[in-house]
Amino acid sequence: MSTADQDSAATPAPPEDRSRRAFVALSAAAGWMAATRTSGAASPDTVERDVEIKTPDGSCDAAFIHPARGAHPGVLVWTDIFGLRPSMREFGRRLAAAGFAVLVPNPFYRTARAPVLGDISGFNFQNEADRAKLPPLTGPLSAAGAAETDARAYIDFLDAQRSVDRTRKIGSQGYCMGGPLVMRTAAAVPDRLGAGASFHGGGLVTDQPSSPHLLAPRIRARLYIAIAASDDTHQPEAKDTLRAAFQAAKVQAEIEVYAGTQHGWCVPDMPPQGGKAIYSKPDAERAWGKLLELYRAALA
Repeated sequence: MSTADQDSAATPAPPEDRSRRAFVALSAAAGWMAATRTSGAASPDTVERDVEIKTPDGSCDAAFIHPARGAHPGVLVWTDIFGLRPSMREFGRRLAAAGFAVLVPNPFYRTARAPVLGDISGFNFQNEADRAKLPPLTGPLSAAGAAETDARAYIDFLDAQRSVDRTRKIGSQGYCMGGPLVMRTAAAVPDRLGAGASFHGGGLVTDQPSSPHLLAPRIRARLYIAIAASDDTHQPEAKDTLRAAFQAAKVQAEIEVYAGTQHGWCVPDMPPQGGKAIYSKPDAERAWGKLLELYRAALA
């Protein structure tokens, strides 16, 4: 039996957690400059650099990781609530090893440089003091138009790199709060984004006029929406609302609920909550395979 219960919403494509779930319910770049430090963690066949990306709101610190030779499809990674840190860099390294040029920005650059929270191993979403650390980070990113402005700057950065093949579409993936940011990116830069993936995204469907699902008519990218079983239990109607929105807008999308998983299951350093492990390696690896399948099919 499959480890996931799959719901697909596919039609031909023409061309925002106060806990983990509600934080998201939460002109282009002026330029960029690369830092001189190169990470020693990249494989011999990839290059990893710390870079600074100039945006209208400041300077965003980011990691840029790409194959050592050639030009490749670009990928933008939107992190979860814990921001740019080793686990997110590792996602970038895996993608680079698979043939992609990857940008992993610090989404909270308006407030602090990465790592914004330091050691997250004991972070408890049920603890008021821990939760109080998050609004100063998410607030500026939640401002109207902020995510879209950032997305354009990040895509402009990628398109300016020799290691990025501009003849091919760009992909974007997001974790937890990053899920809706992928949808905002797809709507903000529809001509460049060819694929978007949300993994246990929080706030993809809300009752607000700014709900990400309402952006479907502006999206041209092919989408993969991977939903945690715990999120589906709390909001079982979300997948159906997404499906209807994508079908109406003729967006090619696959929606999948991963049975038995908890919100955050794809991220290896996600801290346990209530004494229960969140990360599920088998399900995370399956989701990774779906991501690569999506990118290889859509970033042509």
